[in-house]
Amino acid sequence: MASEEKDISMTEENGEQEMAQDQEQELDTEKIKLLPGSSEDGTASSFQIIDEDHTLGNALRYIIMKNPEVEFCGYSIPHPSENKMNIRIQTYGNITAVEALHQGLDNLVELCGVIEDKFSEKIEAGGYSTAEP
Repeated sequence: MASEEKDISMTEENGEQEMAQDQEQELDTEKIKLLPGSSEDGTASSFQIIDEDHTLGNALRYIIMKNPEVEFCGYSIPHPSENKMNIRIQTYGNITAVEALHQGLDNLVELCGVIEDKFSEKIEAGGYSTAEP
């Protein structure tokens, strides 16, 4: 009897994990919008990202500018009371601004993953002071 309860419990946990993964994988099509004024060849474009601020803006701008194919990348918050961030990307022509944005987002996710892994390793290793100054 206890074995059956354990199996049911594990099945419920697996179902909840699958639902959480499905929710994470759902795409928010309204999160990033392409703003008017892009160049015809796609090398210069402006995007608007909803519900983001300087935290993402500055990190994303930095990562995108590290790409040697990117000529310019800048961001702005149009108004402090609006949860919108505008980002402008101009490339030299070998890639489009959309590709540069995708590469920048992918690189930023990779970087955050490395930082998280290193942080977790140090926490697990211990040997740090827990006393407050």
